[in-house]
Parts: sequence; C-alpha cells; structure tokens
Amino acid sequence: MLDSDWVAAHHGEFDVFHLHFGFDAQSPADLADLAAALRRYGKPLVYTAHDLRNPHHRDQGPHRGQLDVLIPAADAVITLTPGAAQEIARGWGREAIVLPHPHVLPAAELGRSRPDRHDFVVGVHAKSLRPNMAPVPVIDALIEAISCLPGARVRVDLHTEVLDPDNYWHDEGVVGALRSAAEQGRIDLRVHDFFSDDELWAYLSGLDLSVLPYWSGTHSGWLEACFDVGTPVLAPDCGHYREQRPCLVYGHNDDGLDACSLVRAVHTAYQDRPVWQADPDERVKERRLIAAAHRFLYEELLS
Repeated sequence: MLDSDWVAAHHGEFDVFHLHFGFDAQSPADLADLAAALRRYGKPLVYTAHDLRNPHHRDQGPHRGQLDVLIPAADAVITLTPGAAQEIARGWGREAIVLPHPHVLPAAELGRSRPDRHDFVVGVHAKSLRPNMAPVPVIDALIEAISCLPGARVRVDLHTEVLDPDNYWHDEGVVGALRSAAEQGRIDLRVHDFFSDDELWAYLSGLDLSVLPYWSGTHSGWLEACFDVGTPVLAPDCGHYREQRPCLVYGHNDDGLDACSLVRAVHTAYQDRPVWQADPDERVKERRLIAAAHRFLYEELLS
C-alpha cells in the first residue's frame, strides 16, 4: 500500500489514505512517489505522527528524512499530545490536530479490579531491547531505590530471542548483567516469549509500578495500557509521555540517566501508592469522540 503502483491499481477502492506506522523500509523518495500518486488521483493523505523519534533506530537520520516528506505532504497531520504538536510546528511549520490515544484494553475489560497484594512490585519489561532502551542502568538504580523499602522487589521481563546468540536482538552484555543480578537475588528475572493480550493485562495488573526504561521516544501505547488497568507508570522526561496520562517522571534522555530522580520517584510511588485508572465510561466516551473527530476530518478533506 506504500507503493505508488499500488495506489494506481487500487485508487478506486478507498477514499482517504491514513498512515500511522509501517513505513520504516520506505526511502524518502518512495514516500514522495506515494504522496504524488495520491495527489494525482485526488486521494487525501492523513498522517498520524506517533513517533517523532523512532524507538527502533539509533540513527534518526532516515526517520527524519521520512518525516520531512510525510509531514509537509500530508493534507492533515494528527498527533497525540500538545508537546508533539509544538514540536511539529517548530520543525515543519505544520499545525497538527491533537487527538489522544484511545483505550488499549477492550472496552468490556476496562475498570477491572486490581489484585489485593501486600508486597510492592516494580516492573521493567525490557521486551526485545529496542534501541531506545537502556535497561541495565535503570534496573541498577531501581535496585538501589528499593533497598530500604520493606516488601519491595524488582521484576524484570525479557523476550526469549534476546538470549539467542543467532538472533538480531541478542545482547550478551545485557543478558550477562541481568543474569548476574538474578543469581544474586537482586531482581526477579522472567524470560519468555511475547505475551498474549490476556497475559499482558495480567502482567501489568500484577505490578505496583511500571518503569519505562527509555532514553528517547515520543509516545507510548504501553503507558495507555497501564492507565487502563490502573498500574502507575514511571516515565522518562524525554519525549511527551508525561502529557499522555497521569504518571511519575524521572530524568532519562540524550544526556543520560538521572538516577537520583528515579530513586525519588520510586519512593514517592511506594509511599503515596497513586491510583490512576481509566474510568470505563469516560474512556469509551473518549474513543467515540476520537472516532467522530476522524470522521469529521475525512469528510472535510473529501469536500
């Protein structure tokens, strides 16, 4: 669908072309050809800018080159937070429509009860070690943070593929550090394949604090899922995570990790036990408003 030939062959089958993700492999020239084909056939291009910095790449040059085509070429640009909209205005001179991320949990599961527990579980899911993650220094700081908190422990989850030396995501340094910490009893290390949706909701519900170990990025669907299940989040101060939903914030960005701010935030979470859980009715109402805003935009562009 990101190929101009596909547009030429299928332009009679759609009204609006709305792009969110999936263009990592396309060159700026490819995307320029796509935009030109859409203009040629009178098909509006809408782009939702989730990532102004791509969490899957260390070198942001290619992603910036793609955005340099998509954002100016789009007939409308959407993003999730006012801060991201300001960044788009500064970088490309475009006014982006701000629409929040809809609920991630199925509507029927919103408002689910939290498990009754006496311990305090701080979770870091390192997933497959995306390039925007720095899990080891974050985990080291968390171990220090909970050392004086009775009943607190650090749970670290990691995908199986990271342990496979033949896998692209393998990182012997991270694996060695985490295994060593686990053997010393400093962390509860869980290695497994990708969670199913139900396993993910259960995992998040079993945490008292979910720490995002990112040093760069823009927005987070993970944070939205935590808000849905009622798990407090400790997010880095890079990107625009803090504008998405209520969360605690620590210093972690291009300049490195501010371990003291992380320790303070963990102690705040432990002492205050903040409760930030989505109201089911409000979350469904929000989703309907988001849908209505999209429909209005599509109709406006088509008119």
